Amino acid sequence: MGFTVAHDFEAPVGEVFDYLADPRNRPAWQSSLRRVELLDGLRPDGEPGLGTRWYDVTWPGVRPLMQVTAWEQNVRWVEHGRWRGLEVTLDLVFTPLEEDRTRVRATTVTRATGWRRPLGLLLDRLGPVAARDDLRRAARRVARQGRSR
Repeated sequence: MGFTVAHDFEAPVGEVFDYLADPRNRPAWQSSLRRVELLDGLRPDGEPGLGTRWYDVTWPGVRPLMQVTAWEQNVRWVEHGRWRGLEVTLDLVFTPLEEDRTRVRATTVTRATGWRRPLGLLLDRLGPVAARDDLRRAARRVARQGRSR
C-alpha cells in the first residue's frame, strides 16, 4: 500500500531540504500534527539527522514513534513511523529544477496487517490529498522565509 505525490517549491533545494527535514517545523505545515516531541538522535550542533527520533502528536490523539532512516543532504530524506502495528514510511526526494525551484516527491509505503488493514487502506485513500495540501503549505512557508531574508 502507499502513494506518491509531488510539488514544486519556489526556493533553492538547500532551503527546501533544511525546512522539510527538520521535524520541529512539521506542525507548521503538516495539518494532522499538533506538535512533535523530540527524543534523541540530534547531531552535536543540535540539528536533526540520521537516527533522530520523535513522537508525532496528532490532533486525533495518535502518537506514532518516528525515526529518520535515511539522510542525503539536499537529495533524499526518509522517516519511518510506527503506531500499534501500523507502519508508514515517508520518502522525500529533492530535485533541483532551476537555481530557485525544487521539486519534492513524497512517496509513502504503508504496512498494515490483520485488523489494521482497513486503517492502512483509509490512509492510502485520504493521504494523497492531505500530502499535496501539506506540501503546498510547506512551499508557501519556505517561500515566505526566503523573501524575509
